[in-house]
Amino acid sequence: MKRIKASWNTLVIAFGTILVVCIIAFDKPKTKEIVENKWRDKLVEMNLVLPEVSVPGGSYSSVNIRGKIAYIAIQFPILNGDFKFQGKLGKDLTTKQGYEAMKLCALNVLSQIEDKIGIDNINGLNHIEAYYVATDDWDDAPIVVNGASDLFSTVLGEKGKHSRTILGVHNLPRNFSVGLTTSFTLD
Repeated sequence: MKRIKASWNTLVIAFGTILVVCIIAFDKPKTKEIVENKWRDKLVEMNLVLPEVSVPGGSYSSVNIRGKIAYIAIQFPILNGDFKFQGKLGKDLTTKQGYEAMKLCALNVLSQIEDKIGIDNINGLNHIEAYYVATDDWDDAPIVVNGASDLFSTVLGEKGKHSRTILGVHNLPRNFSVGLTTSFTLD
């Protein structure tokens, strides 16, 4: 009788353990799904939509993955195939327009990530390199680059924290005022 009772107790404990494991296993996707969709909700709140994925303008890949790091090639202010924000900051474009241009570059980065990797598969943004073209007397680059930094931080939350480099250049392709490269760590 003791043997049957001991076997029964072992069976109950084993069944209880399996039940707990199943509950945890089936509960995780729901939790993950809620966390993953936050970035989509943030875009909707900001009245933004990911643009069409742009294609490289040369012989390179727009997303290059090495190990758990994804490098995103330079993204310009292109909206669904239309070139936007062309010219020099301080002459043809205001600082506010530069901010919007950099925000559009960041949206294009997210579009590349979603298309090639899936935003839900990133662990976080590591670093951004921002490029701009401006007149000699214009000096609001940090404000302009905040267009990208603010978007990443708002949409990605903690995963959007990053370091950055800002580089003034003589010119950019197609007379764009700004461009943006990034690197992400993947899950």
